[in-house]
Amino acid sequence: MDYDPISVALKFGFLAVLYLFLLWVARGALKDVRRTAMPASDATGFHQVAAVAPQPAPDVWLVADRGGGLEPGERFDLIGGLSIGRSADADVRIDDRYASGVHARIFSRDGRTYIEDMNSTNGTQLNDATLSGEAELIDGDVVRIGDTELRFEAQA
Repeated sequence: MDYDPISVALKFGFLAVLYLFLLWVARGALKDVRRTAMPASDATGFHQVAAVAPQPAPDVWLVADRGGGLEPGERFDLIGGLSIGRSADADVRIDDRYASGVHARIFSRDGRTYIEDMNSTNGTQLNDATLSGEAELIDGDVVRIGDTELRFEAQA
């Protein structure tokens, strides 16, 4: 059997590049895993997990009061959150000249519901006060985007 030294070198070179690629992928995955891990509460690297009794999710709704091309009384389920704006990509599309493409978003965190202005041009009003950043929503809160008014409803 006669082996060509160039073909043997190419085969070993290909295998070396393949193993380096696999090492690079594994290292990147390990970095991602380490970056998302929560820090431990003690030096052992283990931490206690508190037993939390599951609580029923409240019924949370956004109800259209007026404007935005929405029917008064139209309800939007907030489980999983939603975005509000003029764009076709928004979950709740409003026809309001003062609304940005994606004007605001509503989301849940730790069993509570929050609203956040998404750096809109004309701002978001929460109970007649200008919203800066995010704020927790409480049953009966009124959200105003331009001429569009929406009411937050939460029932346990």
